[in-house]
Amino acid sequence: MIVQNVITHLEELSPLIYAEEYDNVGLLIGDREAKVTGVLVTLDTTEDVIEEALINKCNLIVSFHPIIFRGLKKITGHNYVERIVIKAIKNDVAIYAIHTALDNVIKGVNDTICERLKLINKNILIPQNGTIKKLITYVPKEHFKKVQNELLKVGAVFNGNYNEYSSNIEDQEAFKENEISNASISKNNIFHEDTVQLSFIFEKHREKIIIKTLLTTHPLKKVAYEIILLENHNQNIGMGIIGELPKALNEQTFLKLLKEKMNTSLIKHSKKINKKIKKVAVLGGSGSFAIEHAKKKGADAFITADLKYHDFFRAEENILLADIGHYESEQYTKSLLVGYLTKKIPSFAIILSNTDTNPIKYL
Repeated sequence: MIVQNVITHLEELSPLIYAEEYDNVGLLIGDREAKVTGVLVTLDTTEDVIEEALINKCNLIVSFHPIIFRGLKKITGHNYVERIVIKAIKNDVAIYAIHTALDNVIKGVNDTICERLKLINKNILIPQNGTIKKLITYVPKEHFKKVQNELLKVGAVFNGNYNEYSSNIEDQEAFKENEISNASISKNNIFHEDTVQLSFIFEKHREKIIIKTLLTTHPLKKVAYEIILLENHNQNIGMGIIGELPKALNEQTFLKLLKEKMNTSLIKHSKKINKKIKKVAVLGGSGSFAIEHAKKKGADAFITADLKYHDFFRAEENILLADIGHYESEQYTKSLLVGYLTKKIPSFAIILSNTDTNPIKYL
């Protein structure tokens, strides 16, 4: 098994195309073609984590947070980031970071919090826009079933019945002028009485394989198709999750449950307002940007981290804000990744890092 094999599995779980634009995800250090001797999964990559990888004969580290986040102009060992990069390269240890790509999938970071609290009726808190596309293509009638079936295999969803294409010359000219079309279309090889129009929708990370499949299964050399970006919200992609507790709890009971289930030393929270907690929004890591979204969705409580002093005023006595700590909100992510990779590669040792990478300590 090579590094790329592990990456392929990880990107089936959380395609990098859904990571936030500011993020730095993917293979940060190492060779995709290198043979893997072992995989160590961690929340952060530190010098101690590199040592742990070497002791366990792991030459691939799968890290939630990226060790290289801002640009590096020099690598001299002047700070901890540079020292880690040097140590990894010297020892041929590859580092892959998944970060907000995993934040933005329904079965990712935030679902680990939901599972511990046993939330039900879960939905994405802030659905990501522009993740669904539509394919329209034109196929000779006798070949449409084959093309349709092959596209379905790679994740396209058939969008209704096919339409026999009109022989109206105005329709043909309109399609020719469409800039999205990838081919100049002649009346003789595309538009004839036996041509039908097929329509599919798909998630944008599948675009390359869908186009490749279309081009390889279509009977004509010049394939007429267009890809349209849809504005639909994708309920499986986006930041945060909102769900419900099995039964409503008073605020104090809820906070005690949260502290226990998330194994945190303390919780900073906004003023209690004598409100039953039933609907709960969660967002692992720094989530102050989502406070208004949680309020708008009717959440009774919002669990996140890194709230500043003035953020707590934004509760405005209609929601309970709970800051459980950055590390604490994401700590179970590495177990999620280990469980996932172990199922995908059952014959290979996937090791959960034992190194405590939380930089914050409590008195």
